Amino acid sequence: MVLNCLSVHFGHPTRGVLRYEDRLSREPAGSKDVGLLGQHLALARDGELPIRMIVTAKAGEKTSSSCHVRPDLIGKIVTFDGDHFIIDFTRREEARPAVPAGRRK
Repeated sequence: MVLNCLSVHFGHPTRGVLRYEDRLSREPAGSKDVGLLGQHLALARDGELPIRMIVTAKAGEKTSSSCHVRPDLIGKIVTFDGDHFIIDFTRREEARPAVPAGRRK
């Protein structure tokens, strides 16, 4: 799942964790996008699926928003109750090639 994140909803609860916390109810009631996001969050929670992020920063009313992708971070849903959700993002561990038993030091 890829989540469009607003920069104002990030926090750092512990070292190495970037937490995103928000509520679906912050958006207008009955929005099709909110319904789909709720479904996708439930699927990701229930299937323990990874979350990728796109961060959107709004510069101002008369200026455009900027977006950037964080391919180095993978998120996991900590909680989702149908409205309130928390996703913790951590750096993905780089795959290291296996070292043959005879070459270990």
